[in-house]
Amino acid sequence: MPQEITVGSHVWVEDQELAWVDGVVTSVNGNEAEVETINGNQVTTKLSKLYPKDMEAPDTGVDDMTKLSYLHEPAVLHNLATRYGIKEIYTYCGNILIAINPFQAISHLYDTELMDSYKGAQLGDRSPHVFAITDVAYRAMNNEGKSNSILVSGESGAGKTETTKMIMRYLAYLGGHAAAEARTVERKVLESNPVLEAFGNAKTVRNNNSSRFGKFVEIQFDACGQISGAAIRTYLLEKSRVCQISEPERNYHCFYLLCAAPPKEIEKYKLGDPKSFHYLNQSSCYELVGVDDSHDYLATKKAMDIVGISVEEQDAIFRIVAAILHLGNIAFALEGEDSSVLEDDKAKFHLQVTAELLMCDLEALETALCKRNMVTPEEVIKRSLDPLGAAISRDGLAKTIYARLFDWLVKKINVSIGQDPDSKCLIGVLDIYGFESFKTSSFEQFCINFTNEKLQQHFNQHVFKMEQSVYQEEEIDWSYIDFVDNQDVLDLIEKKPGGIISLLDETCMFPKSTHETFAQKLYQTFKDHKRFVKPKLARTEFTIVHYAGEVQYQCDQFLDKNKDYIVPEHQELLSTSKCSFIASLFPSLNAETPKSGKFSSIGSRFKVKSYVLASLLQLQLQQLMDILNSTEPHYIRCIKPNSDLRPEIFENVSVLQQLRSGGVLEAIRVKCEGYPTNRIFSEFLERFSILVPEVLKETVEENVACKSIMEKVGLSNYQIGKTKIFLRAGQMAELDGRKAKLLGESAKVIQKQVRSRIARKCYVRIQTASICIQTVLRGQLACESLKFRKRTAAAVKIQKSARRKSASRKYTNIKSSAIVVQTGIRAMVARNEFRSKMQNHSATIQAATEEEEKDSGKEEEDIGKEEKDNGKEEKDVGKEEKDVGKEEKDSGKEVEEPEDKEPEKQPTVEVQEKEELPDPPVAVLEQNKPDKTYVSPDKEQEVTEESNEPYHIVEEISSPIQDVLTAEELPSEVEQLKVLLIGEKKRADEYQKKHAEAQELSEQRRKKLEETEKKVHQLQESLNRLLFSMSEQFSQLKTILQTPSSSKPASPPIARVDYFDNSDNSDASSTGSDFAFPASGRDSANNSCPRPKAPQVHVKDATATEITGTADSDKEGAFDDYF
Repeated sequence: MPQEITVGSHVWVEDQELAWVDGVVTSVNGNEAEVETINGNQVTTKLSKLYPKDMEAPDTGVDDMTKLSYLHEPAVLHNLATRYGIKEIYTYCGNILIAINPFQAISHLYDTELMDSYKGAQLGDRSPHVFAITDVAYRAMNNEGKSNSILVSGESGAGKTETTKMIMRYLAYLGGHAAAEARTVERKVLESNPVLEAFGNAKTVRNNNSSRFGKFVEIQFDACGQISGAAIRTYLLEKSRVCQISEPERNYHCFYLLCAAPPKEIEKYKLGDPKSFHYLNQSSCYELVGVDDSHDYLATKKAMDIVGISVEEQDAIFRIVAAILHLGNIAFALEGEDSSVLEDDKAKFHLQVTAELLMCDLEALETALCKRNMVTPEEVIKRSLDPLGAAISRDGLAKTIYARLFDWLVKKINVSIGQDPDSKCLIGVLDIYGFESFKTSSFEQFCINFTNEKLQQHFNQHVFKMEQSVYQEEEIDWSYIDFVDNQDVLDLIEKKPGGIISLLDETCMFPKSTHETFAQKLYQTFKDHKRFVKPKLARTEFTIVHYAGEVQYQCDQFLDKNKDYIVPEHQELLSTSKCSFIASLFPSLNAETPKSGKFSSIGSRFKVKSYVLASLLQLQLQQLMDILNSTEPHYIRCIKPNSDLRPEIFENVSVLQQLRSGGVLEAIRVKCEGYPTNRIFSEFLERFSILVPEVLKETVEENVACKSIMEKVGLSNYQIGKTKIFLRAGQMAELDGRKAKLLGESAKVIQKQVRSRIARKCYVRIQTASICIQTVLRGQLACESLKFRKRTAAAVKIQKSARRKSASRKYTNIKSSAIVVQTGIRAMVARNEFRSKMQNHSATIQAATEEEEKDSGKEEEDIGKEEKDNGKEEKDVGKEEKDVGKEEKDSGKEVEEPEDKEPEKQPTVEVQEKEELPDPPVAVLEQNKPDKTYVSPDKEQEVTEESNEPYHIVEEISSPIQDVLTAEELPSEVEQLKVLLIGEKKRADEYQKKHAEAQELSEQRRKKLEETEKKVHQLQESLNRLLFSMSEQFSQLKTILQTPSSSKPASPPIARVDYFDNSDNSDASSTGSDFAFPASGRDSANNSCPRPKAPQVHVKDATATEITGTADSDKEGAFDDYF
């Protein structure tokens, strides 16, 4: 396709590591192109070696590779890798199923529900699966009454055995009997697998459970489609593995299973560690990962029970297996020139154990191994064998015994399963070894590859030639396409005379022939054959170009391995065994005939003395081909994704080689070159008449209608046969695509209407619901709003009332405090005035009564003592009052004289608060105490003078008051007043407490005064009696007492206390009140209450008229005027 590739095209280019890698064409120069691969490499190659890449291919690949737009090698490989990456292990290639081994368990891939889904389904209706191929074969057998066969092929490790198990399991599901029936045919067939695997499978380089024999299982069905019988046919057991294995392979599984048997059986057969046996220790591999040999041993014995092998037969079978292991440990040593004897005691021990297990004579066994009988016309001559000959004889006996045992197992399984002689239909399942190519390929690989060549020819004939025959029967135009045919390789191997097998049989007939003479015959005979190649510098090697590639064989052991015969001495020895089972395996030479059974293996079909093992295989394969040709074949190609047997690894080079070996790519090419898709007219019209509906309305023949559909669609290069229409590759996919597009558009119209109706209903429902929700929400919001407004109005009313009440309470408290303060101060002033009056009065009385007292007697002295005692009590009371006065003085602070004092006021003398002054009431009481001592007139005069000393009047100086307040200052003044009122309230509370205490003290003093008055009245009575006698003195005294009131000497100062602050607001006062409130010093911006200032005491001179008066009312008026 060089003309389709241009710059920018996505193409596939060859790669040594990845086989094919995609890239983009960067430049085109003539017939060459430069490609930039996805991994960043620049590759220059020819345009003819580039393949276009389908950029519109599905990301998950296609399930049938005939649907690929570009059906070529890299596209097929990429599609398989893509599907394997998403765990899709099955893919169709037309009617061929490609199965890739996942090397891991995939859940729900083989369960009963999946089986039921494939039951009766057409091929292609469901995803590719082994159940689909099996179901097609089963339905074809029931519907057409013709036998079918399923051929499972692939190299070792590709999963052929597991695929065969799944096929038989599905057939048992379709045609099996009821589960209640015991020992059914299908169960026996399935349970026969563990037995055959134990004795016919082994670990190889490529597979841990490789079948070393070919198996063809014939499953017979009755007229109702149920399994009625079965038979197993085996091919070419690899007997050489019994005696010879290579690293890292293992011998047959049964040897390792027996070594892992229970201790009782190990002791019975005198076994031990597998490492101690020569046939097992040639490789270091004794165990398989994830495999428990002891468990498999029990499973094998259980399977033997199911297939009908008795306990005695099982014991005999394992006796033979143990005897073969001991036989391999018999070593020989040279004795004399050309004879051999047992090497040591160990060899003698194993020889004895072997004779016991085989139940034969010990000396006869030794003779059969070390000697040979030569028959001459005259006599029978015994000759000794050298150690090498004895070892070969020993290995030959071991291989013969194992081969006979395997053939007996197959025969026993067939007898146990049973065959249906009335069955007319069967399904055959072929599980045979795949194509093998090793570094050292010997006779076994030659036979295996020859078998695969025969199967490939059958595949070619069925897929390719049968495809052309269909075109001829339908009488369509068809040009034959050349394809790779392997008939020339088959002629090279099996042609008579002159084939490789013929030359091998001919060489084996001559005793003196060697592998070198055989190789020289091959070189001379096939030197000009294109399929035969002689390697350079090789003397015993040759190469055959098989359909899957070249394989180089080493013919060193071809002659020995081809001689499939038994030594007469061995035959005679084992036929006389005391064990009936062993004797039945080796009948006497007279009783054995060349007649073979229908389902037996190689060893039971031919004479004992046969030199043509390859010819036997050739005969068996021809019989197998006859059976396959009589059935309708179905093909399953198993692919091994990697050589490491690990999951999720896809090696492109290995997979591509297997695709080539299996002929898959060639089948794809031929089918695509022809007409890979064909449908009968009725099916085609039923499937695609929707594209052109008017065709069905017209009354025309089916072939004409099909042609009309193809013309209306615009497709060409199709063919109309007698009963079918043949489509080129991709045309069916295009028709399906157009049909899907048409149906998709119709579905869109329907969906549009349905979705529109559904959306409309949904919209109306949502609209109705939203209106209801909005109504409820709006109602709730309105209620909440109304509640909020009501709460706001109520809060305003509450705040108004609370603020009014608070303001009224504050005003009342301030007013009460002011009254209390005024009352206290006025009471203090009154008491001071009262004290001064009492002092003057007491002094007058004392001076008048001094002389009277002098004349009194002892009676007056007693009264004086009592008054003296009372005086002491009053002195104590005075001290308490003095202490209270000190506390009141300490609570205050000194107040500085205001700077804005009016100049017309007389200067005052600042008196410190802590200065001690005599308490006038206490002094008066002390002076009023009666004293019985008489005072002289001189002393009386002194007392009178002292009493006439002027008293200092303490005057309370108030701060100046501003008469006019501006409107701007009024709010701040109100705030200051509030603060002041709060402070005054606190002080008023303190004054109330002190007033209460003072009242208590006053009450006490009043009582004492009453007592004193009583005593004074008594004294007054005594004084009255002396009145007449002392009238002169009394008038003089009265004159002296009235003199200070008329004259105007300097009066004692009256103390007055001013509480004021030095701040600017000190002159603030309450108008309309006769008492001045001290202004608060707190700033309007500061809410803290300042501590009260210490009181400052100013002394002011006052006249006698201000203090005394003519009457009490005059004094009270003077006191009110003073404040």
